[in-house]
Amino acid sequence: MSPEQRVLAAVAALDAPAPVVLIDGPSGAGKSTLADALVAHWPGDRMPQLVRLDDLYPGWSGLEAGSRQVVDELLRPLREHGTGRWRRWDWAAGRPAEWHEVTAAAPLVVEGCGALSRAAAACAELRVWLTADDEVRKARALARDRGAFDAHWEMWDRQFDEFVRAQHPIALADLVIDQAAP
Repeated sequence: MSPEQRVLAAVAALDAPAPVVLIDGPSGAGKSTLADALVAHWPGDRMPQLVRLDDLYPGWSGLEAGSRQVVDELLRPLREHGTGRWRRWDWAAGRPAEWHEVTAAAPLVVEGCGALSRAAAACAELRVWLTADDEVRKARALARDRGAFDAHWEMWDRQFDEFVRAQHPIALADLVIDQAAP
């Protein structure tokens, strides 16, 4: 069974009309690809909303802040009030941009490094952790971003390692998927 099929089967088994799915793992593990496939083949009538943490990290040193924003501005308010929001980061201008509203009326997929914190896990019906060989994922991530990520790889990887040590996301995951194949 492919990773996409495993996650789709887990979604189909959920007893929630509009579940929240978190997809986390290190850079280059395949989170965005899996999220795109999940949204494209979502079971049921309601098309899921997709939030990518890449769209809201406040710069290259913002993994922790992005992880907090997802919980404080999006997931908790979504659970408590039926609506949440997230603020896009304008990478070109280096500053916050517009807010985006998300409602509990449709499923939600949140993907990105830092998506699966302990606080976020408590707000989700399905938690997915992806992993891949370090060399494979680095090659994928650097090729994907065509040079834009190269100078920031080490700093980003250190932030992610700190997040993993503090939050233990793999222990929070319902599904752990190894994306070892290139």
